[in-house]
Amino acid sequence: MGHAQNAPAEPDGVDHAGLISTWNADSLARGAKLYRTLCMPCHGTPAQPGSLPTSRAFWREPFKNGNDPYSIYKTIGAGLGQMPAWPWLSGDLRYDVIHFIREELVKPNNPTNYFIVTPEYLASLPKGSGVAVSKSARQIDLEKGPKYLRMNFGPFLNWTYEIESNNIAYKGIAVRLDEGPGGVSKGRAWILYDHDTMRAAAAWTGDEFIDWKGIALDATHQTHASLVGDKAFVNPVGPGWGDPVTGSFEDPRLRGRDDKPYGPLPRSWVHFRGTYLKGDQVVISYTVGDAGILELAGCEGTGRNLAISRTLNLGKSAHDLLLRICPTNTPVVVVGQSAAKVSPENGFNLLRIPAAATPLNVKVLIGHESTQPDPSGLAALAVVSTAAINLEPFTHGGPPHWDRELVTRGIVGNSANAFAVDTLTLPPDNTNPWQSWMRLSAFDFFADGRRAAVSTWNGDVWLVSGIDGDLGELRWRRIASGMFQPLGLKIVADTIYVTCRDQIARLHDLNGDGEIDFYENFNNDAQVTEHFHEFAMDLQTDREGNFYYAKAGRHALPAIVPHHGTLLKVSADGSRTEILATGFRAPNGVCVNDDGTFYITDQEGHWTPKNRIDWVRPGRFYGYMWGYDHPESDADSAMEPSIVWITNDMDRSPAEIVRVTSPAWGPFQGALLNISYGMGRIFLVPNEVIHGQRQGGVVQLPIPDFPTGVMRGRFHPQNGQLYTCGMVGWASNQQQEGGFYRVRYTGKPAYLPLNLEALPHGMRITFTDALDKTSAENPANYRVKIWSLKRTAEYGSNHYDEHALEVTGASLSGDKKSVALTIPDLKPTMGMEIKCELQAADGTRFQRTIHNSIYELPADKAANAQ
Repeated sequence: MGHAQNAPAEPDGVDHAGLISTWNADSLARGAKLYRTLCMPCHGTPAQPGSLPTSRAFWREPFKNGNDPYSIYKTIGAGLGQMPAWPWLSGDLRYDVIHFIREELVKPNNPTNYFIVTPEYLASLPKGSGVAVSKSARQIDLEKGPKYLRMNFGPFLNWTYEIESNNIAYKGIAVRLDEGPGGVSKGRAWILYDHDTMRAAAAWTGDEFIDWKGIALDATHQTHASLVGDKAFVNPVGPGWGDPVTGSFEDPRLRGRDDKPYGPLPRSWVHFRGTYLKGDQVVISYTVGDAGILELAGCEGTGRNLAISRTLNLGKSAHDLLLRICPTNTPVVVVGQSAAKVSPENGFNLLRIPAAATPLNVKVLIGHESTQPDPSGLAALAVVSTAAINLEPFTHGGPPHWDRELVTRGIVGNSANAFAVDTLTLPPDNTNPWQSWMRLSAFDFFADGRRAAVSTWNGDVWLVSGIDGDLGELRWRRIASGMFQPLGLKIVADTIYVTCRDQIARLHDLNGDGEIDFYENFNNDAQVTEHFHEFAMDLQTDREGNFYYAKAGRHALPAIVPHHGTLLKVSADGSRTEILATGFRAPNGVCVNDDGTFYITDQEGHWTPKNRIDWVRPGRFYGYMWGYDHPESDADSAMEPSIVWITNDMDRSPAEIVRVTSPAWGPFQGALLNISYGMGRIFLVPNEVIHGQRQGGVVQLPIPDFPTGVMRGRFHPQNGQLYTCGMVGWASNQQQEGGFYRVRYTGKPAYLPLNLEALPHGMRITFTDALDKTSAENPANYRVKIWSLKRTAEYGSNHYDEHALEVTGASLSGDKKSVALTIPDLKPTMGMEIKCELQAADGTRFQRTIHNSIYELPADKAANAQ
């Protein structure tokens, strides 16, 4: 039967017994929906494991905090461990999801943990107040339905789409073909391109766009989006055009470890140039051999007589060209008289285009696949169909889609302490006519410092102005949409570059109206699979103009392609990509150093016992054995040590490392900051180099936690303050979907450990401000403990051999800022905590906690020298 936790009643006004007593099929169905949205990503189901193995598997494990309904209710509201609190979820919805957990997960699979509800138990529960409990704003929003169903994504959406079994467009461009409001997802007819191969992968019709599976959509893990509806035609994985020299359709691309082809075709064969917009019309630009091509898709007719049109403008070609249009079970006709001819060959309708006929404009109509295709109806439609048009006018921009600015007012924080946090208020949903999902993923400043470009995880870029002063009027304008999960953004010479899963996109406003008309493919070398976890993170440049981003590995699975779990360098002209370092699991941010090294964070998981900050040098391996290239040995000695292993209580998910470049931050200039997605915090990263290896720790800045998971940070080019943005899209302690902030150093005392050094028998901590001598030299004011970790194929690691170390002495320096701690039993350790409870020279009492790692002590260095 289980047990109820004896805890004081919560005066929340909820009629607990009444809600439990009225559980029925409707509440079970509501609970199933809530579980899929809020719980399943971490907890999973018996059929689909969650992404966080430390989350309770209710169907086989006991509850941690009581298995009766009221105990589970309180756990949902208060959180537990790495599970965040959900206090905004009303009592009735909490009990709905509890009903689903009990009846569908626990009762049939784990009956010994199924609590039997009795009249006596119901009578013991807190009584309802009889007053209606008001709904939170977030619950009201939840009841409107999923945001991905409300959002206007624009006329196209780059994404990974499964067409049918063993046919996935990894770098898909889904384009709406019918007219109407609401963007691509509200259409009734679509075409899908795959820009790795420039094939038209499929066309389809129906009342639904896709099934909305995937981490950035319905939040499910180990899933990806698939087409739904009636497919007009489907082309197999492979080149959309024959080799311009040989005419062959044999796919020469890299074969992954699953023997499937990945990455783009050679540029000498085909190369995707980008996507033009003119109103709601989408023109795809690419090359085949030396011929430039513009393509516009459309639809004509209705119902089963609907035809898909492809209008192509081909430049001069030195070779005859072959286009694979569709299988021969689908009728095709050329509109009007043309030198291009349809030729059925080897099961496909090919369009043969003689070199001598180029340049050429040609249009084809494609019918619906059938066991007995009849081209007669299509031929009749071709008679009245408009001839191939000139697409060059589509390459100069068109009317704006997002026709207004949204105005908000920022909130300036209290400047009483060392750091003040200001909020750059996002446009609220009730003023956002496109229902954009404002999960901010990256940003950068324009040279004037008055404006920033901000990306969102579901494909937007917004311009926000008024960011440099008192934030009294922030003007937000949506300027781009439809990109594939952007998680990095960099502005170079006032041009926006965006890291997407499928490409680095360079954005162009062609007609000066402030909106993006050309999404240029700056580089699409990335090897993309359907796996949910292979995020493309961040975007930074070096002094030579080269670009850098990090690509995650697969979650709980070995790598398929060489790019999994790597740091990637893209040349300044975008023409080539190289792998600089390997062995990363989920690197969320890149910091570029002038000496050719980098700082990267990585996340706890398989082969990664805790979160970590890495000092990355090209050609080295950083520990994730399920990356593509890894040493034969899985020993710790075969990988590069991290600067610090960060335990979960300090930071469950580190993001970008940012170097303080601004003199406005006084003593912190030159220091490193770690921005925390998992906790919504910012940490200082004091570190040192011993024998060529960096070691150090993290200490939290004394500011309140941000309400969202912050990920990216940059210092403003004029005012010198730190701006940071972020979101919640996977496991985090925070819950607000997105946010944008400014962190100002006020010049007041911070009392922070700025430097951390290992000594032969202790540690030296250097603070930003002078300390009181009596307080600093009292060993009782310091508590130290250490632990070890085990790096294995299991998810994360417990602390092993955790124990306290005695601080036997403390000596303050002449400037009263550095204190040397004597710790006789100190040895190299993966995990260490130093807690300080001190008084500053100005009388202020403060507490600071440092988590750090030590790989070598100076005494060890001296011994090695002998």
